[in-house]
Order: sequence, then structure tokens, then C-alpha cells
Amino acid sequence: MLILLTGASGFIGRHIAEALVARHKVICAVRNPDGIADARLRANAVQADFLRDTDPADWRPRLSGVDVVINAVGILREQGGQTFDALHRRAPLALFAASASAGVKLVIQVSALGADEHARSRYHLSKKDADDFLSGLPVASVIVQPSLVFGADGASARLFGTMAVLPVIPVPGDGGQMIQPVHVNDVVAAIVALVDRLPAAPSDSAGSTILPVPGPEPVTLRNYLSTLRAAIGLGKARFLPIPMPLVRLSAKLGGALPGGLLDPETLQMLERGNTADVSALHALLGRAPRAPAGFIEPGLAPALRLRAQLDWLLPMLSISIALVWIVTGVVSLGLYPVEESYALLARVGITGVLAPVMLYGAALMDIGFGVATLCMRRRRLLWLAQLAVIVFYTAIISWKLPEFWLHPYGPLLKNLPMLAAIWMLLQLEEK
Repeated sequence: MLILLTGASGFIGRHIAEALVARHKVICAVRNPDGIADARLRANAVQADFLRDTDPADWRPRLSGVDVVINAVGILREQGGQTFDALHRRAPLALFAASASAGVKLVIQVSALGADEHARSRYHLSKKDADDFLSGLPVASVIVQPSLVFGADGASARLFGTMAVLPVIPVPGDGGQMIQPVHVNDVVAAIVALVDRLPAAPSDSAGSTILPVPGPEPVTLRNYLSTLRAAIGLGKARFLPIPMPLVRLSAKLGGALPGGLLDPETLQMLERGNTADVSALHALLGRAPRAPAGFIEPGLAPALRLRAQLDWLLPMLSISIALVWIVTGVVSLGLYPVEESYALLARVGITGVLAPVMLYGAALMDIGFGVATLCMRRRRLLWLAQLAVIVFYTAIISWKLPEFWLHPYGPLLKNLPMLAAIWMLLQLEEK
């Protein structure tokens, strides 16, 4: 069977492609075909851009001989030109219209649980627009609506995993929000089953089916986090309820920052709940979907635990380093007696008009290092610059003011763990 898959470079799409390529010929329609790691998939990949391909004519040449179209493109947050309207609505509508006119036997739309008549978020509403359009076309279709999807390489799983390993886990309100997480392997198994049961000949009747894809049963957010924590081998979870007004304020702040998963819309989706009847999925799979207690295989638990711990410890380390630079710079600007700073500079040979230039220039550089540590996303050159400055400071002071090595507060000794921490961040940045 010939299958056109969009979104093959994304989280769910990647898993779908890996499952189908051993059974069928899969054409991956992606922006960068050369970026596909699997040679079997790369050989049949075609270039496609959901930001640009918004007319059915853009898709018809790619659908020649295609039996099944699977659309797995999706974003949780808008960024730049990647908008809900473009990726969830305009391009899928063009793809679906072209599929209906090209004689495709089946269209599978990977939507989302909650894209229904009660939808309020732009994420859900854009998915619903595409779902409704597909339902009205003369082509057989299944609208797959997963709930919260867990997978070791998924963004939401990484977020919840990081939360689960915290010494004290903050939860919105009492953490009683209802969710029904499903493992990505069960989502993929459902889509493979839909493809495999397609008859060899095109169906004479067209129609659309909505398939909810939740986990086996609803759980509270608090229970889900406790389950993940136990699965990766940590002790009992301790929770810190966060009043909802503070959570909503944090969501507003998160909405203004790139890369975050919490914004007013995702919070609204969490508060609404994310549950559904599992019976249709159970019947399709011939078994119950995996429960959250089995999401993490024992052999993977140590690696996932380490990654989750680093996901919050490394940002804490970066913030600490940033504060050291910023506070040092602010103190040097005048909180520490300027005359004593000039006296120290004189002992290393810096006097006259050069003294204030060096003092205030170094202070501003320190503050700049701190701000850049907080704001920059790619920081390899920044870490190298910080290492060079600390080594330079340490060498000069060791030469001209060696008594600071014997100071009871250890001002020079503290440079050693600082260098080690920055070196570690540099190495992880390169990886």
C-alpha cells in the first residue's frame, strides 16, 4: 500500500513512519527530506511546506497512486509564521480536498481530544475546523483524537517527567485536573490497525469516523506525576499546591516567552480536562491501552531519571552562574567601596584614568555575561568567553595578589567550582 505521511519529522509522525515503513511504502512529505535519518524513509521523501502549500493544486502531484493519506502535522504553541491557522487549518484543508479529488481510499487526520463543540482554545478550534472540513468531503476518513500522549522523546512527557523528579512538585490548585494519558505506541498501533484493515479495493461509500484515543482510565494530574515518579525509581512525591491566580499569572508570563508549554490556552485545556471513552480504541486494538504505570520500561528508567533531573538542575545551575556575574557586576559599580577597588587595581599596576575604565568596564561586562546567560539560547561562545575571563582573573590575582589563595572566604578557590560548572555546561551545549 502507498501511504503519504505529513509531519513525519514530528513526535507522533516520526513514530508512525517507523511503524509503517516495514509494512508499506511510505512517502514522507516534509520540509527537509534530507533531514530524515531512516534511509528507507528518506528514499521516498518529498519536499512539502505547510506554510506555503495551501492550495489543493499543490498536493495533487504528490498523491498519484496514493492509497492512504495520514496528516500528523501539529503544534502546541505558535511561533513566528508557524500559526494554528496555517498548520492546522489552511494546509490540511488543501491536502484533504486534493485527496478527495485524487481518489485516495482513506484519509487519517491526527487531531486532538477536545477538538469538539466545547472547544475554546485556538489549538482545539483550528483542529476542529480541519476535522469538520474533512468530515464533509466525499472520501473515507478517520479523525484520530489522542489525549495527552506520552513518549520518551515527546515534549509533554519531558515536561511532566521533569516535574515528577522535583524534590517538591508544584501543581496548579490541588492537582485534581483530570487527564487520561496514552502511550505513543498505542496511538501508533491504532493508526496502523486503521491502515491494515483498509480493503484492497476503494470503498464505494465515503464517510468519516471520530476515534478517541485515550489511556485506559482517567487520572488526576497529581496521581499521574506520582506514577511517573515511581516508574523512574524515586520515592514518594511531595506536592506544593499553587493557588490558581498565581498559576494564571505564570501562564500569562509563559505566553510571552518562546519555547514554554504553559500559556493561558494550555492552562485552559488542562482545567477543562482531557478524558474520553476508551471502548472504541480497546475494540480496535483488541486489548486495553497501556496504563501510565507501564509507560516507562524498567531498563529505560535510569536514563530517563537522569535526563529529567538534568532538565531542572542544569537551568538552576545556569541561573546561579548568571546571578554570580550580575551580583558581582552590581557590587563593583559602587556597593563595594570604590576606593578599595582602586587600591586593588593599583596593586596589579592599573592606575590613573585606566583605573575607572577597567573597574566600570569589567563591572558592565560581568552584568552583560549574567544577562546573556539568562537570555541566550545558544551559549557555546558565551561559556568560552566566561571561562577565558575567569582564567585571566585567576592568573593575574595569583601573580599580583597571591594572598587571596589563603583568604578564609576563598575568593580564588571558588573560581575552581565555577570553572568546572561552566565547563560542564559548555560540554553539554556542544552535545
